[in-house]
Amino acid sequence: VMKDIASFQVDHTILTPGLYFSRADGPVHTFDLRLKKPNTGDLLTNTQLHSVEHLIATLLRNSAQRDSVVYFGPMGCQTGFYFLFDSRTLPDAAAITLLQQVFQQAAEYPGPMPGASAAQCGNYRNLSLAEGCAVCAWYAGVIRDWTPARLAYPQRA
Repeated sequence: VMKDIASFQVDHTILTPGLYFSRADGPVHTFDLRLKKPNTGDLLTNTQLHSVEHLIATLLRNSAQRDSVVYFGPMGCQTGFYFLFDSRTLPDAAAITLLQQVFQQAAEYPGPMPGASAAQCGNYRNLSLAEGCAVCAWYAGVIRDWTPARLAYPQRA
């Protein structure tokens, strides 16, 4: 019998928008950036998801901590993103701070949208700077006061 993967062990019926510690694979830590509550029909649109990905991935990979960034990308369920980083050079608290900074930067990003050409992206027509900035502004507010103590997934009472 196959075991459920870690993300399938999270109770998605009580999961709220926020920032969660998903797993550690040696020094590589994975954060779950949950933007929308699953099972509500209130999912990110493809354009929103794609636009946030372009903005945040670009800002992370241009940050002072870029060498600690392993991956940033969307969840298939369209409810958020995974951020993988090297915890030896970017401790969890510093990773939270970095995400707070880049989401705030993305909220105010003046443009143009990074990677918005046929040569740079296979689906470049499905990008919106305005939508990406709006989602990033909302999520920056959600995680503004996040701390390592809040990284645990919610548990059913």
